[in-house]
Amino acid sequence: MRRQVGRGDADRRILHCDMDCFFAAVHMRDDPSLRGRPVVIGGDPQGRGVVAAASYEARAFGVHSAMPAARASRLLPDGVFLRPEFERYQAESDRVFAVFREVTDLVQPVSIDEAYLDVSDCLAAYGSATAIAKELKSRIKDEIGLTVSIGVAPNRLVAKIASDYRKPDGLTVVPPQRVQEFLGPLSVRALMGVGPATQAKLNKTFGVETVAELRRVSLVELCTLCGKNGEMLYRFARGEDDRPVDPVRVRKSLGSERTYAEDLSDQAAIAAEISRQSQGVARSLSRRGLRGTLVTIKVRYDDFETVTRSKTLGFSTDDGGDIEKTALELLQRTEANQRPVRLLGVTMGRLMGDALETNRERQFELF
Repeated sequence: MRRQVGRGDADRRILHCDMDCFFAAVHMRDDPSLRGRPVVIGGDPQGRGVVAAASYEARAFGVHSAMPAARASRLLPDGVFLRPEFERYQAESDRVFAVFREVTDLVQPVSIDEAYLDVSDCLAAYGSATAIAKELKSRIKDEIGLTVSIGVAPNRLVAKIASDYRKPDGLTVVPPQRVQEFLGPLSVRALMGVGPATQAKLNKTFGVETVAELRRVSLVELCTLCGKNGEMLYRFARGEDDRPVDPVRVRKSLGSERTYAEDLSDQAAIAAEISRQSQGVARSLSRRGLRGTLVTIKVRYDDFETVTRSKTLGFSTDDGGDIEKTALELLQRTEANQRPVRLLGVTMGRLMGDALETNRERQFELF
């Protein structure tokens, strides 16, 4: 059933469902000896890989996703390190999303283990959004053997914050009349779009630390400090978010990147890698019926400094020659000919075409 056009927050019921330590949980479910132990999923801790996921026991030692696996092994000398099995995770994700879609067809995947559900038109069958959330949690635990944390709220912003409120295996319900009360004492970092830099600016300029304190800052002041994001922060501080749950998303970019076991110093080898990735991106575009106009390369040096270089073409293309030529030109605008390189990537953006796909598939391209 489709959400009614023009429905306000008072009538909307949005669920944000976030699987608990999904990758690690799949392994721990199937191997009871892993339960209660610090489990890390990712690359070789003796090599150059990164952490893809970590159990809560591992997170307690400071291990987190995107951390170099070698550093994680130093923090967790007795940890269990496992290589990712993405086909296995995808199969489990498909089972979870099938349960979601038995409740509503308004399911917006955010990643392989996370989604928004608009259940506004499903309340009559279940009684309430809270009852739907409890039903989903029960079914996923009983049928799949995994746990999910769910936030229930009148919009996506608050539902997302609520799902993280009582992890793992949590359920937090925020009715419309309690939105501002719920958000008020939270750090401004809880709001989407507020990172460390914005948090520091808000604190330095206005002495703001909590969402309630942010509400005392005027719209003009926020726009002066934060530019176009000022209006968004003003609305989010008040729990206002009219973004719909969108079950189909147009892919905005498609790319490839690789971290190397040993730094690349040879210019010919670096250029060959850029060429190989460019051709791979072209094949992926062609298979999906997509073309793009923005070529971007990513270079990470041995000291972890990362730079990107982009160029907009005067035409759309999925041709490997066009992408490769542009990417190699962009490579000349980096210091890859002077400094060792640990990661290279090529991406085509501003895509157009008939092919649509969900966000879930993107996560696999990162590893």
